[in-house]
Amino acid sequence: MNVTIENILLIGSILLIISIVVGKTSYKFGVPTLVLFLFVGILAGSEGLAGIHFSNLKVAQFVGIVALNFILFSGGLDTSWQSIKPVLWQGVTLSTIGVLITAISLGLFVWQVTDFSLYEGLLLGAIVSSTDAAAVFSILRSKSLALKSRIRPTLELESGSNDPMAYVLTIAFLGLVVNPDQSIWTIFPLFLRQMMIGACMGFLFGVSSKYVINKLDIGFDGLYPVLVIGLMLLNFSSTDLFGGNGFLSVYLAAVYLGNQEFIHKKTVLKMFDGLAWLMQIVLFLTLGLLVVPSQIIPLMGIGMIISLFLILIARPVGVFLSLLPFKMKHRRRWYISWVGLRGAVPIVFATYPLIAGIEKASIIFNIVFFISVTSVLLQGTTLSYIAKLFHVALPEKVKQRLPMDLLLSDNPKAEMEKIQITENSSVLGKQIVELNFPRTSLIAMIEHNGKYSIPAGTTKIKAGDVLYVLSENNDSLKKVYDSLNLKNSEKKTSSNED
Repeated sequence: MNVTIENILLIGSILLIISIVVGKTSYKFGVPTLVLFLFVGILAGSEGLAGIHFSNLKVAQFVGIVALNFILFSGGLDTSWQSIKPVLWQGVTLSTIGVLITAISLGLFVWQVTDFSLYEGLLLGAIVSSTDAAAVFSILRSKSLALKSRIRPTLELESGSNDPMAYVLTIAFLGLVVNPDQSIWTIFPLFLRQMMIGACMGFLFGVSSKYVINKLDIGFDGLYPVLVIGLMLLNFSSTDLFGGNGFLSVYLAAVYLGNQEFIHKKTVLKMFDGLAWLMQIVLFLTLGLLVVPSQIIPLMGIGMIISLFLILIARPVGVFLSLLPFKMKHRRRWYISWVGLRGAVPIVFATYPLIAGIEKASIIFNIVFFISVTSVLLQGTTLSYIAKLFHVALPEKVKQRLPMDLLLSDNPKAEMEKIQITENSSVLGKQIVELNFPRTSLIAMIEHNGKYSIPAGTTKIKAGDVLYVLSENNDSLKKVYDSLNLKNSEKKTSSNED
């Protein structure tokens, strides 16, 4: 069956529903959900049960780039600065120096054990050098896995920020394969330009996105998430146009935006969480359709050797060397090494050599696919076991709730307070989104001159307003008064007086 305009929605919807149903039960058998999506695509492919013929590399690459934007942006929105600040330099070092060491060590190994040239080996190493954000986010957040000493923020920061480094290395080494006479030192100007422009554009877009969202009065609540999508895609394309790394820019802008208060934040976060899952499914299905199993089978032997070297040697070497300046127990370094999951991102990057038409492009693509599958199957299914083995796991009942978990939670509120705003209050004229309210509290209703209304983020505080505040506990109520610049003694009315 060929994919056409007429049947693409039929095929896509059927595969999507099958993937969700299969993924729902996959963890009963210890199989990561993302691998199931991938195998659904393979079974539907040219050599599968459905026999769908799909070989458009440019479409697959475009789908991969768009999907990665949504996945990275969603991961960035969920990244709490409070959580990553203590591990910022560990994460940045892992996502840059760690990726570089992994790429070079694996590339040199491939050069020695295959007939690949040095640059072809380094290209393969670069493609699989980064951990996959989709795989790490989905597995760490879906498993009941509590980890010690900020290991989870370190892993999520690394996986969310190391794709740009792998992308730069992939493009650089691909250029050297195509033009072998070119000096290897040309990599460094490319790296500096991509990273510096990407970082600057990411910060600028993060700041400007917050301003646009809060100041632009659209009039329809449902359009705010659409506005955020538009800003995200504008960020990526503009950064790429100026020669920067669009993936880095999108992730950094999302991290900044996720740690600020903006209108309909909870709605936007939940929508992007759903879209990230949709994009993961679409991405894995598309790449699964692209795979031809008969071409992978002859490469399984060398693929397994390269995969085991990556998992057991190249990744640990990259982690241990890059984390040398930091104090950390060896068992925690080993666990970070084990969570070096490869997923869809390396397969997306492997389409670049195919489109460039280099000699060993198809071999590279098939080996990368095999590495990604074995990595997620071997490492993804054993994360809980390895965490217990290295004594870095905690019981789920003491699992720390991150700030973003608190924002998205729908826990029942145990305390209610009525707070009256006076004429000399310092919050007069401010929008609710500007109050820096604690994430465990909300303004359920506002009374003004005997009339009641349900506030939105753009609602401005007026003199004489009575705020009906719901909070989880007394500590949350204290933070509410702090955000309103009030003391408990200044309470005008309270639920206890009713």
